[in-house]
Amino acid sequence: MIEIRDAQAGDLADWMPLWQGYLEFYEVDIAPDITMATWARILDPMNPLTSRVALVGGNMIGFANHHTHLTTWDTRPTCYFEDMFVSPTARGLGVGRALIDDLVARGKARDWVSIYWITAEKNKTAQKLYDTYVGKDEFIRYCINL
Repeated sequence: MIEIRDAQAGDLADWMPLWQGYLEFYEVDIAPDITMATWARILDPMNPLTSRVALVGGNMIGFANHHTHLTTWDTRPTCYFEDMFVSPTARGLGVGRALIDDLVARGKARDWVSIYWITAEKNKTAQKLYDTYVGKDEFIRYCINL
């Protein structure tokens, strides 16, 4: 049974190895102070960044970080599903699907207009899951690093 809930202050020790696994997958280094600022934002009820965590038997095995924002294309907010990671030992158990389904249910309950995300082109395993929800759209991402 997969339990999904909001991250809580006492979850940092369990969340951190998953976060590090996520960063390793994307081959990026994030400074520790940025990671801690991210964690503080996740816990701050006044901040839109939220982390939903997946647990099995009380053990954290995945997370989905997301935030909502206004959009010029609708009066309802949209959700940017920013990060998801599932422990390699828990892959194939439906954790990723459970995390996405949880966001969809939250979005319907909170009247979001949409949920959107990006993934690396090399992330074929995740794309197989994502493609069961929706196909790729016609947009191409551009990013100016400042």
